[in-house]
Amino acid sequence: MTLGNFTPRETVGELDRYIIGQDKAKRAVAIALRNRWRRQQVTNDLRDEIAPRNIIMIGPTGVGKTEIARRLAKLARAPFVKVEASKFTEIGYVGRDVESMIRDLVENAIQICEREALEGVETRALDNAEERLAKMILLAQRPPVQPQQPEAQAQTHQFGPLSFQITPQQPPQPQPFFSDSEVNDTRQRIRNGELDDVEVELDVADTNNPFMTIFGAQGTEEVNLQDMMSQMPGFRGRTKRRRLKVSEALEVLKQQEAQKLIDHDAVQRDAVKRTEQAGIVFLDEIDKVVSSDRRIGGLDVSREGVQRDLLPIVEGSTVSTKYGTVKTDHILFIAAGAFHVSKVADLIPELQGRFPIRVELDSLEKDDFVRILTEPKNALSKQYQALMATEGIELVFEPEAIEELAGYAAEANRRAENIGARRLYTIMEALLEELSYDASERAESKFVVNVDYVKSTLDAILADQDLAKYIL
Repeated sequence: MTLGNFTPRETVGELDRYIIGQDKAKRAVAIALRNRWRRQQVTNDLRDEIAPRNIIMIGPTGVGKTEIARRLAKLARAPFVKVEASKFTEIGYVGRDVESMIRDLVENAIQICEREALEGVETRALDNAEERLAKMILLAQRPPVQPQQPEAQAQTHQFGPLSFQITPQQPPQPQPFFSDSEVNDTRQRIRNGELDDVEVELDVADTNNPFMTIFGAQGTEEVNLQDMMSQMPGFRGRTKRRRLKVSEALEVLKQQEAQKLIDHDAVQRDAVKRTEQAGIVFLDEIDKVVSSDRRIGGLDVSREGVQRDLLPIVEGSTVSTKYGTVKTDHILFIAAGAFHVSKVADLIPELQGRFPIRVELDSLEKDDFVRILTEPKNALSKQYQALMATEGIELVFEPEAIEELAGYAAEANRRAENIGARRLYTIMEALLEELSYDASERAESKFVVNVDYVKSTLDAILADQDLAKYIL
């Protein structure tokens, strides 16, 4: 199975490791992923004409809609962003505009492409970092005699209404010569861990990223003030001096050297291309922008306005980002909603037509909960066992206790709101609260969760309707 070349059956098999049931939804997204690969094999004149088959998932909360989309993107190493449709507002209202989801998608693609580029230069970056660190250690052990320099005077600069002072940097001092044998011996001592407790001083990038919200014609946007101020004189590439141990300094220097080795322009071009050709946008709570009775006035105007703003993004348009323009024609959109109050037919007709594949997800029952608690790679029972193992406690769930837990979860969903598999988190937390509280005070031991323990712990909660409502 190779990256980007999953067959639908292989994709479903991978999804089965984390998500129980929902076979129809898995098949739909697996086919959509495979169609992307198929499109790349088509001749150029027809490739641009093949549009993605967007999917709309219908089902209650907690049945796996978001998890399916997230796992799909992770399998394909595709740029992925999850947005709530209810966060957007129609143009002219205060709130986020719909184009911001594409800008977020590009940012995610930048992270993916930069991470891949850094992996490609990791060995060279480590080699360069070791050499720099070895010379820094040698320099600290044998500092050169510094000639007397006149003290630099701070200069005042004016930037619009703002004024600030900048102290000119001192001219670089001549560096002493170190032989190759000295450097190599020090590098070997670094690798052996002999110098881990030695401290060195180095300049690290200032990572403070203040954000400011800007109100514009297209809605509100968060702007990174560091990006803006980096264009001002004296603020570009600001660093601060820190003292670090050799083991920590090596990691910092390795990152600095890797950043020098990668082609940032190529990373940005690749990220934009990957966004256009492989990006996945998950539009959650799409039913929250639906007006079932088509009333005029109040929030309904804004709701339908959001749908009309979404339409050009979904059907294909060009969005401006700080990395260039991005075409949305081939981005895959997966929408999801519970549709308790409204239905898919209440979406505006134009938007309905952009989601040709509709999948209804099944509600989860007791048998599903049993499988969710035991089968997935990240099953909740395995998570708690790993957590308790850090305290030296072997946590064991008897099969009958798992059955009982699943029954309590199904019953709680019937009595209160049906929140699907998320109910298992509240059930497990209530069940193991006492153990979690005093686990650090217990000696290394074995703790068995059996049917009697489950009943004695959860019966009291379920018996009190008001308490069950808020806890379970």
